[in-house]
Amino acid sequence: MLELALETVRGRRLLVARFARAQRFLSWAIAGGGAARGREVAWCQVADGELTPEVDAAALLAERLAAAGVPDAVGLLTSSDVGRYVQQSASLDGLEARCVVTVGLGNRLRAGDSPGRARPVGTINLLCAISRPLTEAAMIEATALCAEARAVAVVESGATSVRSGLPASGTGTDCQVIASPDDGEPLAFVGKHTGAGHLIGRVAQSAVTTGVRAWLSEHGRG
Repeated sequence: MLELALETVRGRRLLVARFARAQRFLSWAIAGGGAARGREVAWCQVADGELTPEVDAAALLAERLAAAGVPDAVGLLTSSDVGRYVQQSASLDGLEARCVVTVGLGNRLRAGDSPGRARPVGTINLLCAISRPLTEAAMIEATALCAEARAVAVVESGATSVRSGLPASGTGTDCQVIASPDDGEPLAFVGKHTGAGHLIGRVAQSAVTTGVRAWLSEHGRG
């Protein structure tokens, strides 16, 4: 089963997810993006004024992670209050999946919208972990499934793009991390017809839906 502890470091505006077992990660995170190995994923909360165009976001994040004692964590930047994260888990036939997400929709867009600066700040950053090892191909499949689940959650919320006014499918700076144990016999497939795919899609969509509803309830759709 998944052994994952969450710690909110209030003084440093940081949320840290710590795994008891070494994990393989796959993401496009600012810190530790690509294929990586480790035990920690961290969300770093920033304000609009901290991410002005001249600021090196990667350097800022690296500095914050090092100061918090997690220099090797896969690192994510968020404008959301890290203490208001959403966590969902589900299990089936001895397999467990868990999703942890922070949600901000100030930068909500629709796939295909015209390019431009990411203002105002606001993003959906999620970690989806599964209790069984995955092959590289399965981790890529899990990434696609999480992205689809995230998009469904945003579309169903009725939120609209700040640029085109069409139904939004996410934000311009969304990021997600897939995690699976670094040892053991891996699963080769996690599509929708599999138990693993069912769990991944279920927890990702449920967590994002909850986070999106909370954000819209506070900020509205305008």
